[in-house]
Amino acid sequence: MKVTELYNLAINKGIDADLRGRPAVEKMLARRRRNYENLTNQEKADFDASDLTNPYADSQILYIKNDIEVKKVLVGIDIEPAEILMAKFLGDIDLIISHHPIGKGLANLSDVMELQAEVLSLYGVPINVAEGLMREKISEVARGLNAKNHQRTVDAARLMGFNLICCHTPCDNLAAKFLKEKIEEADPERLGDLLDVFNRIPEYREAAKIGAGPKIFVGNPESRCGKIMLSEITGGTEGSSKLYAKMAMAGIGTTVGMHVSEEHRKEAEAANINVLIAGHMSSDSLGVNLFLDELQRQGVEIIACSGLTRVSRV
Repeated sequence: MKVTELYNLAINKGIDADLRGRPAVEKMLARRRRNYENLTNQEKADFDASDLTNPYADSQILYIKNDIEVKKVLVGIDIEPAEILMAKFLGDIDLIISHHPIGKGLANLSDVMELQAEVLSLYGVPINVAEGLMREKISEVARGLNAKNHQRTVDAARLMGFNLICCHTPCDNLAAKFLKEKIEEADPERLGDLLDVFNRIPEYREAAKIGAGPKIFVGNPESRCGKIMLSEITGGTEGSSKLYAKMAMAGIGTTVGMHVSEEHRKEAEAANINVLIAGHMSSDSLGVNLFLDELQRQGVEIIACSGLTRVSRV
């Protein structure tokens, strides 16, 4: 499997796991292709053609020196120049994979946040309300990312001669689907029962050993869950804090996320919505691991670094 084939595998696994369903993602891509046809020739020349087949702008091929057969990969939650230097010392690394977006993947992170609005609609929040509130947050995130040094790590990979990709939303989709199935199977009544679901998953058990395990941020173990929504497990980054009141109106009783800001926690508490935070690095590790299992099945050697807790389910 070459670098481009591995990347395409990641995108397809992400589409298969997307909470919206593959038909909805394909419909979105078809609309994007129709809009492309209406562009001027100059606009088409400036358009990134990969956007016509890749629904996740935060996941990109960042640098390819050689589209070689991939036998060994270095994979981390965050890849920075330090990890590029680490790869040089390790030797024989065919590809470096970052989970968190870098390069144009980071510059385009806000583009995937519309996924959150569509997921909210699946849980009963009217799509026009979800889109309206998310539009404001997406604009805020886009402005915040504008000043970042997007190419720092990409330049390091180029100078050191390493192939580099980032794979963000596809892995987060894999984690979200996995957790949704686990929660639905367990059908927890109270927050303590929901916490037990997470504590039986290896990535979260390992995180608990270092004090970073799943925690209840709003509510207590005896609080009834009600309708459980997976919020901010996938969809770029944290959404709008104004959505909690709308979630409560839609009958959502508990949200599960990777992390939560204090502003969001207070809004959830005011709306009487329980919040269980699974953990950031542990949730990211879960999604990345589910993808890496596919690589392991094809004989690719995996070296984990930078916060990735490697758990194989092969």
